[in-house]
Amino acid sequence: MINSILKYALIAAILILLQILLFNNIQFSGYINPYVYIMIILLLPSVIPSWLLLLISFFTGLIIDLFMGSPGMHASATLLAGFSRPYVLSVIAPRDGYEPGVELSMQTYGFRWFLVYASVIVFIHHLALFYLEVFRFTGFFRTLLRVVLSSAFTTAFILLAERYRKR
Repeated sequence: MINSILKYALIAAILILLQILLFNNIQFSGYINPYVYIMIILLLPSVIPSWLLLLISFFTGLIIDLFMGSPGMHASATLLAGFSRPYVLSVIAPRDGYEPGVELSMQTYGFRWFLVYASVIVFIHHLALFYLEVFRFTGFFRTLLRVVLSSAFTTAFILLAERYRKR
């Protein structure tokens, strides 16, 4: 159990550092903003208690908020993603369900399953984040385009990272 906690803490630290030092400085023409730290929520075990999932989600977003100077936007969006995660997992559950000790990964459940799982959670996160950022609906379609493009880029990076994570 200690090994598992240390493993997830190391993954979280690496993803947060990557987000702060690298991905916060990447912006393609104002439309693509990658937020790969959401992978922390994706990789947590399926049997994690709800209160712990929400706590991890909130503090992950809060750490990003502290470094980005965004007052609670990332904490709110990541908390919503963490709240949505059990529902998404129940909708896309394999026929036999999730095994308690098995990691939620592309290697375990396959590419298609992980693509759907990551895409939905990332889209929920980005939708909340970008609409909290603009906090109005006047540029609804422009913001929606940002959500779709950023979600696609973030999901592509997560799939790439997940593909090579076990090697």
